[in-house]
Amino acid sequence: MPLLEPLMQLSTLTLVLLIGAAFLAGWVDAVVGGGGLIQLPALLTGLPADSSTGTVLGTNKFASAAGTAVSAATYVRRVTPIAATVIPLVICALAGSAAGAALATFIPRAWMSPIVLIALIGVGTYTLLRPAMGLVHQPRHQGRSHVLRTGAIGGGVGFYDGILGPGTGSFFIIAMVVVLGYGFLEASVHAKLANLTTNIGALLVFGSQGEVWWLLGGVMAVANVAGGYLGARLALKLGSGFVRIVFLVVLGALAARLAVDSLALLG
Repeated sequence: MPLLEPLMQLSTLTLVLLIGAAFLAGWVDAVVGGGGLIQLPALLTGLPADSSTGTVLGTNKFASAAGTAVSAATYVRRVTPIAATVIPLVICALAGSAAGAALATFIPRAWMSPIVLIALIGVGTYTLLRPAMGLVHQPRHQGRSHVLRTGAIGGGVGFYDGILGPGTGSFFIIAMVVVLGYGFLEASVHAKLANLTTNIGALLVFGSQGEVWWLLGGVMAVANVAGGYLGARLALKLGSGFVRIVFLVVLGALAARLAVDSLALLG
């Protein structure tokens, strides 16, 4: 497909809204993860109704990968990642993401909102009921036990990211906080690196299948990068307490949005 053809199918207002959604998604993704829950619904609404699931997910991955790369670099300059966490997390996340992306075309678009809504409600409720969780960095595991648990987080969340995607950063963070005992800020650093890996893994699959609208994704990527840079700097400045609050607010708002979408599909 010619690069300009996808943009020709969109109105100016739709393009502006997609760019705005990409900026906000980059900001949210940098602070708590889950920017795809803003950007993906925007693409689902903005792209033509006959667009394939792979096109929607692939274009979303292209824009997200750019923003995640910038926010990851910003975090790493301030908080040093732990090699014993990063290596198994990233390797398993890449494998899981590629496997999920290979199966993503079999997921009907109508299923996306209900599936993510259920996951969001579970994560949000768990976090809300544990106010002290993630405010202090207290790793619980070492050695082989740590590597196995970290690899399981990478593979499981990576597979989800490849096959569906929205909320991946949030799920990485909450998994590391709950399973590994990490603080929200420390978990965010590793989540960004893992999320960048899953985005690249899925993007390679979607790109090889010719599903990505590269020019639209590139325009949205610029906006996502700007939002990601600003969000990462703010999170590093204000710490884990701020990240937790934004995490809960974002989950609540997105759950409400997805509930509306799901009810509309049932109606």
